[in-house]
Amino acid sequence: MLVMLHGCGQNAAEFAASTRMNAIARRERFLVLYPEQDRLANPQGCWNWYDTDNGRAYGEAALIIKAIDQLGLRQPVDLARVAVVGLSAGASMAALLAARHPERFKAVVMHSGVPVGAAHNSLSALAAMRGRRVAKPLQSGSGISAAGLPHLLVIQGEADPLVVPANGRAAAEGWAAASLASAGPVRTMQRGQRYPFSLTEYQHAGQVVVAWVEVARLSHAWSGGAPKRAFSDPQGPDASRMLWQFVAKRFNV
Repeated sequence: MLVMLHGCGQNAAEFAASTRMNAIARRERFLVLYPEQDRLANPQGCWNWYDTDNGRAYGEAALIIKAIDQLGLRQPVDLARVAVVGLSAGASMAALLAARHPERFKAVVMHSGVPVGAAHNSLSALAAMRGRRVAKPLQSGSGISAAGLPHLLVIQGEADPLVVPANGRAAAEGWAAASLASAGPVRTMQRGQRYPFSLTEYQHAGQVVVAWVEVARLSHAWSGGAPKRAFSDPQGPDASRMLWQFVAKRFNV
């Protein structure tokens, strides 16, 4: 199962339409859960990933875990094979969720998100998005464990003005450091006429545990998303296909 967390200004239906993840799920035969943020909890529909001082971020993470468990009671879900994916605020919440509950996830995918531990309230969140804060090591964060972290894929737009590209590097390097993984060479690729991208893989014990993709010319949008959708750029490499390839290897499918 994939758990898909939308970004600010989106809802679950819009995120599903933009990513077209349901089409991949039908073809590959897995379930997708789209939790949706309550507008009473955040008027812009953002997950409150940064509100750790008052505990709101941890409360929302716990609610998502409950939603996963509830679906597990109603559908034939293999709860040993779950990954969490997010865009923007959803990516930051996905990372927080996986860091707090590493035993619950095989993989986590951050698209245009802020690393865990870079913010603790709304003001520090804005600074973190602009690259003006350094994330604390995962081991020292409140309630965060670096032991047995799920594997991480980071996708970041090089031209993102809202969540600056330094966040992608920081997320990948911080997760890799906690996983005792070392970076391999940077590879540059391009698929057809889509934007080119660079790929850096971090390995531990012969396994790729972190992969960082930086997409040239991509702004704050889902790479390769459906056209004419908010926060979606069809010219980017297909992030949905890319993330499923990453996750499927962790699911052994």
